[in-house]
Amino acid sequence: MTKRTKIMYWIATVWFAVAMIASGIQQIFTIGGFVEIMQRLGFPIYFSVILGVWKIVGVVVILLPKFPLLKEWAYAGFFFVMSGAIVSHLAAGDKAVESFVPMFLLVLMVVSWYLRPTNRKCSVNALPGE
Repeated sequence: MTKRTKIMYWIATVWFAVAMIASGIQQIFTIGGFVEIMQRLGFPIYFSVILGVWKIVGVVVILLPKFPLLKEWAYAGFFFVMSGAIVSHLAAGDKAVESFVPMFLLVLMVVSWYLRPTNRKCSVNALPGE
C-alpha cells in the first residue's frame, strides 16, 4: 500500500466514522432533527435508536485492528443503511438534495472499504470451515 493510498484511506475512514458517530449519538438520544426526519420518512422513532446503536458498533469494528470478517459485515451494514436512506428520501418525495448527505457518506464508505489495508481485508483462507 502506497503512502498516498494509506492517507486517502484514513481520510475517508475518519470522515465517515465521525459522521456515523455523530449521527449515531443523535439517533440514540433522538436529538438533532432525526425524530422529524424519521417521522417524515414513515419510520417509528425506536428505529432511529436501533440504527444509532448499530452505527456506533459498526464504527468501532471498522476502526479496531483485526476482525476482518466483522469489518466486512460492518461495511455491508453501512452500505444497506446509506442506500436505504437514499431510497427512503426519494420514495418519500423529498428533493434530491435531501439525499446528498447519505450519498456522500455512501461514497466515503465505499472509498474506505476499497482502499482498506490488506490486514483489514477478509481473505478466503480466513473463512471458517476451510
